[in-house]
Amino acid sequence: MSDYTGKDEYQNSFSPKAYLESYFHLGAGSMGDEYLQFVLKGLVETFNSGKVKGDTLIDIGTGPTIYQLLSACEAFKNIIVSDFTDKNREEFNVWLKNQPGAFDWSPVVKHVCQLEGDRIPWQEKEERLRKAIIQVLKCDVFNTNPIDPVTIPQVDCLLSCLCLEGACKDFESYITALKNMTTLLKIGGYLVMTGDLGNTYYMVGDVKFSGLNLNEAFLREAITGAGYVIESFQQSKKTEDSVEDKADFTAYYVIVARKERNV
Repeated sequence: MSDYTGKDEYQNSFSPKAYLESYFHLGAGSMGDEYLQFVLKGLVETFNSGKVKGDTLIDIGTGPTIYQLLSACEAFKNIIVSDFTDKNREEFNVWLKNQPGAFDWSPVVKHVCQLEGDRIPWQEKEERLRKAIIQVLKCDVFNTNPIDPVTIPQVDCLLSCLCLEGACKDFESYITALKNMTTLLKIGGYLVMTGDLGNTYYMVGDVKFSGLNLNEAFLREAITGAGYVIESFQQSKKTEDSVEDKADFTAYYVIVARKERNV
């Protein structure tokens, strides 16, 4: 597709602040509300199940966001985050170091705490997550080792949210990227993925970024083809009244799959 957004455009044109402002103000009527509520519930169920747990989790394509890690820090001792663009990693570090100007995640953190039964105050939840994060790495899913030149022992869980549908040009490159990521995960470990179905573009400020139009049949085939057994595939359709001109996705998904073999 000719309007595919390549690496250079992400590096030069992606504004983490505009992205956060557009999609992650939970409860303020942002376009991300439905996605966030659905995905946060799915992640709480996944990471509180007692099945998806271990020493180390790596998040591929973290972006400038923390929502996807809030439940994960209850199930994993160490969390490694990674993103391709320098500005996203810088924005993430502003939050990580609790510096002035960090995005206000408190509505999201409070929501996750509620879903988890209000076991701890929301401020403590943020601190737990900060303490769990041991590395912030550059990643490129098109490298055989996505975090090259860094090498790590294979991890217990691979998390990726809204990453590959933005990074990949077509189904073929998606399959390649997924297999590259999967080399970081040990056999028996879990892949947890969330994202959008039916999306061809999304706006960040005034800049248009391409999306890969995913569907359930393709995702099932790609994931099982990368050596996994899918244990759950939840999806939810976007309601019509949340349609804006910022993005054209039709549904959201949460997938949990266990790595059964090397491919």
